[in-house]
Amino acid sequence: MPAEQYKEHPLKLFGYCPRCGSNHFGINDFKSKKCGDCGFIFYFNPIAATVAVIVNEKNELLVARRAKEPAKGTLDLPGGFTDSFETAEEGVSREVAEETGLAVKETRYLFSLPNKYIYSGFEEHTMDLFFLCKVEGEALTPADDVEELRWIPMEDVVPGEFGLQSISKGIEKLKTIYKTI
Repeated sequence: MPAEQYKEHPLKLFGYCPRCGSNHFGINDFKSKKCGDCGFIFYFNPIAATVAVIVNEKNELLVARRAKEPAKGTLDLPGGFTDSFETAEEGVSREVAEETGLAVKETRYLFSLPNKYIYSGFEEHTMDLFFLCKVEGEALTPADDVEELRWIPMEDVVPGEFGLQSISKGIEKLKTIYKTI
């Protein structure tokens, strides 16, 4: 990897081998570091995250207002990180329940987008998986990291009002395909 790319790469933050603790932990290639003592190779791959696209019968999109950083106060879509031993479909269903109080009865994969998510001052690279979700119930209960929930007519949704890069890009993409979903 060129030196200038490595300056910005998250692997620069890892100075010691997580297996043996050696400080002989150097660049192996663009996505990994290798320990010179024990040979352990650490790959920095994106973390799976899910995004719920929930559209009601009035062609309105369910949006959330973020209660926490990053992008506190901006619009978002329900979703979050998948847990270990959980499918993406299970993860998006769990996140929707945690953030909205709604139960997902059906999911359909739409597309994915890479993202950078700052958590505790650390830049996490994620792969955001967008799902069209059909839900049961109508009572919205903002919880977890959501300050507010509301329905916005799809034609009134403005990508620039969404604070996370992949969500904003996802909204742009959705606005071109929403009539077919």
